Amino acid sequence: MRIVRVETPAGPQFARLDDSGFVPIEDPFLAAADGRTPSDAGPPVDGTILAPVEPLVVVGIAQNGPAHHSPVQAWLKSPRTVIGTGAEVLVRRDAGTPVAEGEIAVVIARSTIGLTVENAHEFVLGVTAVNDLSSPDRGEWDPRNFESKSGDGYTPLGPWIDTDADIDDVELELLVDDVVVCATGSRELPMSIRECLAYVAAWSPLGPGDVIMTGAPRAQTPVRRGQTVTVRVARMELITPLV
Repeated sequence: MRIVRVETPAGPQFARLDDSGFVPIEDPFLAAADGRTPSDAGPPVDGTILAPVEPLVVVGIAQNGPAHHSPVQAWLKSPRTVIGTGAEVLVRRDAGTPVAEGEIAVVIARSTIGLTVENAHEFVLGVTAVNDLSSPDRGEWDPRNFESKSGDGYTPLGPWIDTDADIDDVELELLVDDVVVCATGSRELPMSIRECLAYVAAWSPLGPGDVIMTGAPRAQTPVRRGQTVTVRVARMELITPLV
């Protein structure tokens, strides 16, 4: 199922995406808690796609790419930086060269108490695309990633959650102005998605709708205002114009 969150005249609403458009569904996290697929909740509606979730917690996985000498570590990013596909991002002018980082994001379905490497898939609602926009030039003064990752709109997410994706094998592409910069996937992550989830859950509890960005295996590139960044994950495209 492709789960979206859309802005409708009645307010934000979860829906499934099919050939007829946006079909409203019940809260997918309540359904996941019962171990079932969310049921339809009405006829197709018109609306604008939003970020697929409003997480309380966004976790980044650092050093999870080839040739890193530092150990893989987690860090926190403000959920208030999350925006949907197509939303423009005002690139900071005071933080050096911005970098786009295409990543596979995992949306948590339920409390992660009891999550292990072996059963990690049971705690996942699905995967989506994320662009972890960064200002790495701030890294010399900002080892905790606060300044470099906190720009307004610096976490484009979506456009939908793919509940059928296999977390052990997810394709990932990063494009700038429709030119492929990198074609990679979860197979190139030194720490697998399962291991990322288990690592985070061992140190901090997560819950429904929280997001883990699993790292950028070669999927990063310097960008500039006027360009459009596209992150492809599991056949979806997250599009971010930079202004």
